Amino acid sequence: QVQLVESGGGLVQAGGSLRLSCAASGRTFRNYVMGWFRQAPGKEREFVARINWSGLMTAYVDSVKGRFTISRDNAKNTVYLQMNSLKPEDTAVYFCAAGSGSWYSVAYDYWGQGTQVTVSS
Repeated sequence: QVQLVESGGGLVQAGGSLRLSCAASGRTFRNYVMGWFRQAPGKEREFVARINWSGLMTAYVDSVKGRFTISRDNAKNTVYLQMNSLKPEDTAVYFCAAGSGSWYSVAYDYWGQGTQVTVSS
């Protein structure tokens, strides 16, 4: 069992930055692929980024490439999402998730409650 708690969301002007954190409980954090997802009002939840257990493999949705960076600290059981050059269309509730399976077919078993990110124009 893994419990995930996100933090770091808030209100920021376009062009600004935020750093989201996701703290995980449990001893097996390093075994999981960690992902960030987001859901905007009236839209489906979408994948944003993921990172493998070592941090050496990452993947991003095209719309955030070059602006967002995912990282993890296995000693602290925490995954981060550094978000730069934020745009109003990045406004959403951001969720972290822990998953398993192959890199190209991750099954996310555990989800956090989400943190709100609002970007004003």
